[in-house]
Amino acid sequence: MHKGKRNSIADVTGVTVGHVTLDEKINEEESVCTGVTAILPHTGNWFEQKTPAASFVLNGFGKTAGLVQIDELGVLESPIMLTNTFSVAAVLQGTMDYVLAENPTIGDSTSSLNLLVGECNDSYLNSMRRMAVEPAHAAQAIRTASPDFAQGAVGAGKGMICYGVKGGIGSSSRTVEYGDEQFTTGALVLTNFGRKEEIAIANWLPENTPEQRPDGSVIIIIATDAPLDSRQLKRLAKRAAIGLGRTGTHIHNGSGDIIIAFSTAYTIPHQQQSPFTDLRVLRDDHEVMASLFQGVIESTEEAVYQSLFHAETTSGRMGRVVEKGLFE
Repeated sequence: MHKGKRNSIADVTGVTVGHVTLDEKINEEESVCTGVTAILPHTGNWFEQKTPAASFVLNGFGKTAGLVQIDELGVLESPIMLTNTFSVAAVLQGTMDYVLAENPTIGDSTSSLNLLVGECNDSYLNSMRRMAVEPAHAAQAIRTASPDFAQGAVGAGKGMICYGVKGGIGSSSRTVEYGDEQFTTGALVLTNFGRKEEIAIANWLPENTPEQRPDGSVIIIIATDAPLDSRQLKRLAKRAAIGLGRTGTHIHNGSGDIIIAFSTAYTIPHQQQSPFTDLRVLRDDHEVMASLFQGVIESTEEAVYQSLFHAETTSGRMGRVVEKGLFE
């Protein structure tokens, strides 16, 4: 399949990504090595113009906030925020402050707000107990979002480890053509999973790799401009698990593997007078849907590898160093 122009999730029109990276050596024992990543589904008002969305929990060892309402109502009404495990609350607060400032009616004359925050545990390199991420960092990541964003050891990926080498943020995209129409699927991953002997590609192992550490996690974000409803988006999210599996992971007991998918093809207004919503969506049995499945699988697999290719050797707490993989 063909890759998008940027080969990233930002090939889906309107999607942007922002990072705040925190990197500071405190003393010989402690280091801040973490951050925040924001994925914005479109450039408008996310609460007033919701996007269809779904989630799929491949393995539930995770502390993500906001999945219950996504599954129940099938819409996304905020940015998708990523950070470390102990900073979910701070990022939730900062995102709440940002969205409330943009929407004075929330919690007053209209309903409350569902925010979505995902996490991975970066405590091998990051002094996570310091909880260095502050609410203002979430707002900063949102404000700096762009279609041209960095990958690797940046933002929420700063302290992450994947297959024993440096992981982090990775992204990729695929295009599907049908007649005069073209649809795009894009994946963004936060990789913090896998043992060094599992990876499916060869000649990747540097001389020094971390000692055995707890099972990690991965957050996968899937975006598409194909007109799909939330049920169909859950089907796409499930296919992302195949792309993840292609890289070699066994999905360990203590791994939090969570996939969130959304479409930008249309938005659902927060308020409208009509009791009906008319939608134009793809048929499940059309060949385009099968191509979208393939696009999600391929872009997820490549996004994992992109997180490794772009990452740089990183030092953190306790004098620990995680090296970049030996990729050409």
